[in-house]
Amino acid sequence: MMGTRTTLNDLNEYLFQEMDRLTNEDLSAEELDKEIKRSDALQKVAKTIIDNGSLALQAKKYLDEYGQGDKVELPLIGVTDK
Repeated sequence: MMGTRTTLNDLNEYLFQEMDRLTNEDLSAEELDKEIKRSDALQKVAKTIIDNGSLALQAKKYLDEYGQGDKVELPLIGVTDK
């Protein structure tokens, strides 16, 4: 399985960059429409990533509650042995 080089911090940066592009008043109507479509796709992917992170965090809290949190790695939220 190939590891990812993109982090949640990167996702945050991408979202702010997209917001900057959407507020660019120099865009033509056609360019704005293209950017809106791009933004919609980015938002959908971002929501899925955030939902996955939230699920991993819930799992970590559950495992910690039952004393098992140190026995598993959850790299999505930065919990690893390394």
